[in-house]
Formats: sequence, structure tokens, C-alpha cells
Amino acid sequence: MFKILKSIKNIFIHIRSSLKFIFLIIIATVIIIGIISLVYRPMYSVTLDGEFIGYTTNKSKLQKRINEYLEGGDKNIAFIDVKSLPEYSLCLLKKENQTNDDEIFDKVKNLGTTYYEYYAIVEKSKEKYYVSTKKEAEEVINKLKEKKSTNIDDLAYTKVHSTELKEFKDTESIITALYEKPRVVIASGYSTYNGERIISNATPSAQVLGIGLIKPISGVITSRFGVRSSGNHKGLDIATSSGTTIAAAAGGTVIFSGWDSYGLGYCVKISHGNGVTTVYGHCSKLYVTSGQTVSAGEAIAAVGSTGNSTGPHLHLEIRVNGTPQNPQLYLYK
Repeated sequence: MFKILKSIKNIFIHIRSSLKFIFLIIIATVIIIGIISLVYRPMYSVTLDGEFIGYTTNKSKLQKRINEYLEGGDKNIAFIDVKSLPEYSLCLLKKENQTNDDEIFDKVKNLGTTYYEYYAIVEKSKEKYYVSTKKEAEEVINKLKEKKSTNIDDLAYTKVHSTELKEFKDTESIITALYEKPRVVIASGYSTYNGERIISNATPSAQVLGIGLIKPISGVITSRFGVRSSGNHKGLDIATSSGTTIAAAAGGTVIFSGWDSYGLGYCVKISHGNGVTTVYGHCSKLYVTSGQTVSAGEAIAAVGSTGNSTGPHLHLEIRVNGTPQNPQLYLYK
């Protein structure tokens, strides 16, 4: 029993001695670490293409900054091409060594090539103006189509990828710069129809109006444009049965729909832009109202014999800047 107690005592003495030794080691380690921390600190040595470019203490923060640059912060950056990325090595260095995160970032950035994406408005395959988005490019082309710009067939847009970011223009200024107003050619003189001499103030081509025209109705021409015994006839009379649907000769905006006090009875007038107006007189019914937008071929009225009329027919006029033109130069040839 005495031997057992003695053995237990020896074990405790051994454990105590071991604990003292471990405690001394811990204290020594702390002291050493404290001394080292006063002189040294952990850093990352940064290399690029095998070349040392500096130190950083926060590898994650620096790499995050580089990654954000590569992702491109500008909406017009397509991508950034970088040949190589930095490599990091953990090391213990004297505190006198300085970090240079900004310099490292700039060196990585300088090795990158930025490719931009935007859209060019081209005329005859030549880039004229630049916009940021496809939506803006489409807006320019569509607006010029609506305005019937005479150069619309020469205009288009294309996507551009380039290392150079061009100066962008707003859509309205581009539309204004590119718009070419359709020209209406007016030449006084005479034309003939089936051997009959008729007065004309316009050249016989629908192209000069800047719009295409369709026949409002089918019927028999009973009175032509020009001078007649009762005076100067400003339109063309096409006879057909009462109630026949009258179609718009072209798309446009109704500027008048109602009773005409100058003899045309129930009448519709449509503005097609570029100074071109069509007039439909002696109607029995009106299907449209002022301010309404209509399409070519859309029903606008019905044939009648209202106003100064001797029978059901359509009195059709084509006016350019208020001047009546001979409809047979464009329709019913």
C-alpha cells in the first residue's frame, strides 16, 4: 500500500514538472511572437508574369478589386482581356516594407485591353453617329422612316466592338442631322390623258409625293381635273353606286370630317405629311372623325351625292401644300 501511494506521488510530481515546463514554453513562445510582431508582419509577395510587383497585406481585398475591374463597371464594356493575373506568396517581412496595392492594381489594369460595345448609325456603309444601346439605334431608324426621310434606304445601324469608345449623341440630334425632307416637284404645264389635254401642276410620279397611293374606289370617271364649262374642276369625279365604301388612298391623319360649305357636302380630308392632303367629297356617310389616324385602304366614308352633286360619285382631290394636283397623274391612269 505504501508503494502504491509513493508511485502516485511520483506521478503527480512528474505531471507538475511537465506542466511547469509546458508553461515555460508557452511563455517563451508568446514572448518570441511578441518580439517578432514588433519587428515583422505577415504579407503577400505579389508577382505578375513571374516579375515581382509589390506587397499586400490583404490578398482578398486586392483580388476582389481586380475582379470587379475585369467584370467591367461601364454598361458599354463588352469585356476586358488580361493576359495574366497576379500570384500571391505568404511571407513574414519587416514592418518597414510598405504595401503598394494601388500600384499593383494599376499594373494589372495597364496590361488589360478594354473592348467596348455600342451601336453606329451608318449612311451608305459609313459610320456617322454613335449611340449607347440597340434601342436608341432602332429609335433613330424608325423615326426617320416615319418622317419619310428620302435617304432612309441608305441608313442602317450596326453593332460595334472596339477598343475605342466613341462620343455618343442623343437620338433627337441624330434624327435632325440625318433627316432629308422629301421633295415635291411641281411644274406648271399640261399633260394628256387618252389624247385629252388636261391642266397639271405636278409631275406624273407618285414618288415625288413621298407616299404611295391606292385607288379609294373603283368606278367610271365622269369628270376630269381642269377647266370645264362650269369652271375649274379641282379634282376627279368617279361614279359608282351609292353606299360604296371609300378607302383612304394612303395612311395619315384625318384633319376634317363633316359638312363642307363649299359644295362638297359630307367630306373627309386626310393629311399624309410632306404637305400632301387628299379630299373625299359628296359622301353619304362618314366613318372617321377629325384627329383620327387611318391606314391606307381603311374605310373612311361611303359614296353619296351630298352637296352640289347630280348623282352618286366620289369627288377626289390631291393637294400639295394647298395646291390641287391632277389625281390622274398618280391614280386612274
